Amino acid sequence: MANRILISMQEGLEEPAWFNNVESFIQKAMKKLHFNHEEVSLIFCDDAYIQELNKNYRQIDAATDVLSFENDQVYRDEEGKWKCVGDIIISLDMLPVNAKYFDVDINNELKRLLIHGLLHLNGYDHGEEHISKDSAPKCKMLKKQEKLLLKLKDEIIIK
Repeated sequence: MANRILISMQEGLEEPAWFNNVESFIQKAMKKLHFNHEEVSLIFCDDAYIQELNKNYRQIDAATDVLSFENDQVYRDEEGKWKCVGDIIISLDMLPVNAKYFDVDINNELKRLLIHGLLHLNGYDHGEEHISKDSAPKCKMLKKQEKLLLKLKDEIIIK
């Protein structure tokens, strides 16, 4: 396997039925983003958990849909040298809210959040711009996000 993905749930939350479908999608997205021998940690949580992280690390006392924390630690094991690029945290509570706002199903919204997190871990930033349902993105990161979503449009995580 070219990359490692460590996926977990916030303690006390049940794994959704689609939980085991996430790794395959992330592998495909990471390959398209040219990750190689890199490790990503993904945590699914609720709004309270992500709000606490947002408050502690970004000084924003509100829930959000996705957070990314870069790491860039390098380590070696029996399979070679690995770069731990960081963590992606996604609020499951925000998934249906965002899907309704963007007028998409939750499968497509989950893919958008995963790609968004990966792009941040791959060095991209969108500054103050956020994706909007009423206008096309202007910054490089969000344009890349939307292009990658199109390339992976047939991928299904949530059936």
